[in-house]
Order: sequence, then structure tokens, then C-alpha cells
Amino acid sequence: MLETRTKIAVDAMGGDNAPDEIVAGAIRAAAELEVDILLVGNPDAIQAEIEKHGNTLNNIEIVPADGVVSMEEEALVGVRRKPNASINVAMNLVKENRAQGVVSAGHSGAAMAAALLGLGRIKGIDRPAIGAVFPTMYANKSVILLDVGANVDCKPKYLEQFALMGSVYSKYVLDIEEPRVGLVNIGEESCKGNELAKETYKLLSNNPQISFAGNAEGRDILSGDFDVIVCDGFVGNVLLKFAEAVGGIMLQIMREELPFGVRGKIGASILKPNLKRIKQRIDHAEHGGALLLGVNGVCIVSHGSSQSPSIFNAIRIAKEAVGHGIIEKIQNNQDFSKKELAVDS
Repeated sequence: MLETRTKIAVDAMGGDNAPDEIVAGAIRAAAELEVDILLVGNPDAIQAEIEKHGNTLNNIEIVPADGVVSMEEEALVGVRRKPNASINVAMNLVKENRAQGVVSAGHSGAAMAAALLGLGRIKGIDRPAIGAVFPTMYANKSVILLDVGANVDCKPKYLEQFALMGSVYSKYVLDIEEPRVGLVNIGEESCKGNELAKETYKLLSNNPQISFAGNAEGRDILSGDFDVIVCDGFVGNVLLKFAEAVGGIMLQIMREELPFGVRGKIGASILKPNLKRIKQRIDHAEHGGALLLGVNGVCIVSHGSSQSPSIFNAIRIAKEAVGHGIIEKIQNNQDFSKKELAVDS
């Protein structure tokens, strides 16, 4: 039986740089990643951007949509008021099996609301979580942090579910045989932290499906000692934005300082391949976006300021998630369907 190509729906109208940067990244992905792209949004605006690039690929299709949920709108209200908005149409393509995944750099809250309304939650999951993959101090080793913004307030059982979903992703996509799970906290001891942290610690420790390695302080998150790290969305979003800022500052410092003086210019030229690899490891644009885990479909939430490289990488992440059957593997995890998974605390 011939393998079917992965189809990814891209919200072409979502984001600060839509549709030009979104379309540019999608065109590159269509050319290099062996995926079919469904660009969702205003047909005239999308076609104009395609023509700018002189694209002649036959694996890009335009799917009409009417309007967009803006960043100023309340997410759920906007999604319900605008059923034909680009993010809703993109989610419906997955629901109707016309696409296997969605990428959006638009309103992240709207993407989550559209996913919940259009695709629904995986059985046994109370709250979906946004999982972001970070580099660590070790080459070719990453850590997934969740939640990074979907749930500002959490119960211990939500974090337990995040740990299970993150473990599945780490095992099958990041290729970690037995993912080590950490809990963000202000100290290593089990007695440290607020009530959420202390109660979650107990749940993670007592769940045989989780390889719990203890609390992870801020300095431990990128240490490589953990493969999955869980926290509530408030803390996770702060960590995400801080890490992005530090990465940007490091890149800017290298651009300014390395070429300084004659020796610096010569050295920078010699080190150019190394610097490129450094950029690939620490630049958030290289990671594309974060996966919304817990809904019945692959959904990648990209940065609102995403440019074409980020969109390209977001589509790559979506293809990888589809190829590894990550949704099916989470659905098949028996723990999620057990009522006794955790107490409702």
C-alpha cells in the first residue's frame, strides 16, 4: 500500500507577519519536507504572496476562510463569533480528515479554543497543555516543558496528566527510552514549594507510569538531567519568554563582539560553521512552535512574531508528530482512561 503524504493546514492569516512570512515558510516546507500544505485564509492575499515567490509547486492548496480572531479579542468569544475564521477552518480540515495537523502563529488562546471545540479532548485529559521543546547543555538532547501557557491555574492531577503526555512525546518523538520527569519547584526537597507543588510531588512519586526524578529548580531545567518538566502555565510561560530573551541576547552579543577588530573578524570567519550550529541550538525560531497536547489532533502553536524560518520548523514539528502517531499513542495510554488516575484535588 502506498504511503499517503502528510497534509498540514496552515493558518495563513494568523500572526504579526501574516500572510507574507507565513506563506514564505509554508512554501519552503512544501519544497523541502515532502508535505502537502493547505494555506487557509483570504485567497487573494495568499495568492498574491505565492506569486511573489514565483511558486510553481503543486502540493500547495488555498482553502478560503473569512476573517481572523485578532489578538485583542477574547479567545473563546472570537472563535464562536467567527465560525469561518481561518483558525476554525484550519481545525475543521483536521476534523474532516482533510489534513493531519494545524500550524498557527495567531492568537494562541484562539488556537486552543478552536482545537477544543473542533477536535475535542483526548479521553481522560482534563486540560490540554502546550509543550515547548528546549535545548539543553548537551548536544542533540532536548527537554520538553509543559504547560507553557494554556492553563494559568492548575490542579495537581492536571500536572500529573502533563507528565504522562510529556513522557509519551519524549519517548516516541525525542527518542528517550525512559523519560525522566521533573517538577518545577524552588528546592529539591519534597517538602518545598506551594501546595500545588507538594501535592503534585506525591502524585508523580506514586505513579508507576512516570519515571519521576524529583523537583527541578530553575537552574536544572536546561541541565539535561530531565527529559520532561512540568509546571502550571503561568510559571511555564514566564520560563518560555525568559529563555527566548536570553537566547536572543546571547546571539546579539556574539554578533557584536566576535567580529570586533581584525583578529575578531578573522576568528568570526573561521568559526562561522560553529556559530551557525550555536544559533540552531539556542534560537527559538529554529524550534518553530509548541505542540498542544491533549486534543484529538496535531496542533502547533507558533509565536505571534514568527517569520518564515519559524513557520518552516513548525510545519516540520507537525509532520514529525503525525509521523510518530503521537496523538494515537497518547490516546492508547491506558492511564488516561482510569478514573483513579488522581484525586480531584
